[in-house]
Amino acid sequence: MLATRIRQKDGIFYFASAPAIEVLSRVRFISRFYGEGGEITPQTVPQHDEIAQFIARIERTDEAFQRELSRAKVRALKNFYELAQGQPPIPGTVLLFTAERLQFKSDGMHEEVGILQDPASKFLIIDGQHRLAALHFYVREHPAEGRNIQVPCVIFDGRSEDFAAEMFVIINSTPTRINKSHLVDLYERVSWADPDRRFAARMVEDLYGEDDSPLRYRINRLGGRSLQDKWILQAELFNELHRWVSGDWKRIRQATNTYREEERYYGMIRDFFKAAQRVWGDAWGHDGYMVTKPVTLKAMVRVCADLARDDADPAEGRVNRWEQRLMPWRDHVRDFRSEGFYERFPAKGQVERVARIHRDLARMAHIEVKARGREQ
Repeated sequence: MLATRIRQKDGIFYFASAPAIEVLSRVRFISRFYGEGGEITPQTVPQHDEIAQFIARIERTDEAFQRELSRAKVRALKNFYELAQGQPPIPGTVLLFTAERLQFKSDGMHEEVGILQDPASKFLIIDGQHRLAALHFYVREHPAEGRNIQVPCVIFDGRSEDFAAEMFVIINSTPTRINKSHLVDLYERVSWADPDRRFAARMVEDLYGEDDSPLRYRINRLGGRSLQDKWILQAELFNELHRWVSGDWKRIRQATNTYREEERYYGMIRDFFKAAQRVWGDAWGHDGYMVTKPVTLKAMVRVCADLARDDADPAEGRVNRWEQRLMPWRDHVRDFRSEGFYERFPAKGQVERVARIHRDLARMAHIEVKARGREQ
């Protein structure tokens, strides 16, 4: 493949242009895409290919894939290809990635222009999967026109999967492109993420996946696209945990092992929710109550932060000890019925309501509400 080698600081990547049919034969689709009367079946993603696994999780819903979104988007792009006359149908580049180190041989006349080796396996599409899916259906229906389309590509090779993950975040980190819930998944993997955000993201991951977490599998990691019964968006929970962590960060960062410190903080939030689950009884997870709805869960995280600053240790016996501290909540279970809840906890909006419920829950349990960093 004829390509131009581009150097930027310590990075090297390539710009190339190839016929549509050639590009389509060299890439792998990891999501299912539909066209009129046809579909592209997603290719199997190897377990060891972490970035492909991540992008596949972004593109799919809990039930396998985003049927309507990809169908509508592909149809719109294919229609654009058909109508585009005086302007190029694919004016922007698609970004491709391979973990293989590709050989580049200069043409002898220009040091940065030459032949780039094809990878042994197909490219992963970092950006442009919908555009290429639409192109697949367009070329199938209009093979003659398809032969006249060249696809501009930017190719990254020989880098770690974390590099590709970071590139994916940089490209897709606008609200209209990727839900913040998905970005939380990557805070641990991108070099520019603040350490306190990575710390809070690991807490979210533990709350979602650990066997002993009362919120296991109840955190919505797919934004608005999850079709399963979830209690809180990952981004919402992350914001509350990060609020707590950032307030304590001056002390946390002095720890010799922040991973062990994260385990300690996870232990506190886990034990708090275990104690709360016992106190709320049948109202916990009940659709007729607001106990495990986002507004109350966020308020409870704040109560946990207040309680932990005074009574975190010893860890042994903490669940029973905190259950006794939270026991007054049991007398107010009826206040958290879904019917009439917003009238019982009036507020201008969700932000103010979380703060209101936080204060009320803390007052019921005789827990002092601590001011955070800047508030102090």
